[in-house]
Amino acid sequence: MEHILGQEWEITPAGGATGEAFYAHYEDQRLFLKRNSSPFLAVLSAEGIVPKLVWTKRLENGDVITAQQWLEGRELKPSDMNHELVAKLLKKIHQSEPMLGMLSRLEKSPLDPEIFFQTVITDLDEEILFLPEVQKTLNFLKQEAKNVYSEEKVVCHGDVNHNNWLLAEDNQLYLIDWDGAMIADPAIDLGLLLYWYIPEENWQDWLSMYGLNLTDHLRLRMKWYVAVQTLSSIQWYKNKNRIEEMNKWLIFLDDIL
Repeated sequence: MEHILGQEWEITPAGGATGEAFYAHYEDQRLFLKRNSSPFLAVLSAEGIVPKLVWTKRLENGDVITAQQWLEGRELKPSDMNHELVAKLLKKIHQSEPMLGMLSRLEKSPLDPEIFFQTVITDLDEEILFLPEVQKTLNFLKQEAKNVYSEEKVVCHGDVNHNNWLLAEDNQLYLIDWDGAMIADPAIDLGLLLYWYIPEENWQDWLSMYGLNLTDHLRLRMKWYVAVQTLSSIQWYKNKNRIEEMNKWLIFLDDIL
């Protein structure tokens, strides 16, 4: 990274799962650098979904380095997720034709419920599969799989955790960390956000800000996708030997069913 920017830049790892992201700082200039970002980043930047893309450079070894604005701001708190800014930005994402076009060109096929289900189930080990809460969930998922199909397919973020929302000092909101982007039912994003952050009695109010009515079909789709994604989280925490958090998600799974 020093070779690209020059020795005068101070470069520090930005953390994250891949270890491929860095902060760069020189005098009053600040950048967020990432190695081998998806070409999707350019569209996200153009649409104002992520901080502005400043430049892209290809290295001799074939790696691509991207530099984005490093903005002063803060992550959203769980209580912020009820804000209209969140609903409006998620709606903008789900309605974006340029984003949908780019993901399609990157050969991302639309995910139907059965494919989504199989992808997650394949990763579950025997110990998880035989837990009573998981057995009960699998019965529900199989029973309702044919009933949750929706024609609507949009760009979904896939992890709308409050930590992935950045509120800049100018009050501009961004949704970052797009590594799990997919073309799928918007209920994937909506379900996670509502189940995690919004009391059920306020779901319709939140969806009104987004521009949608809470129908029985939407309610079923959200529940179905949240259940599938929770199974994935349970396995992930088990793999990391974070058993307390795994148990927390098992209780959550039991609650939503």
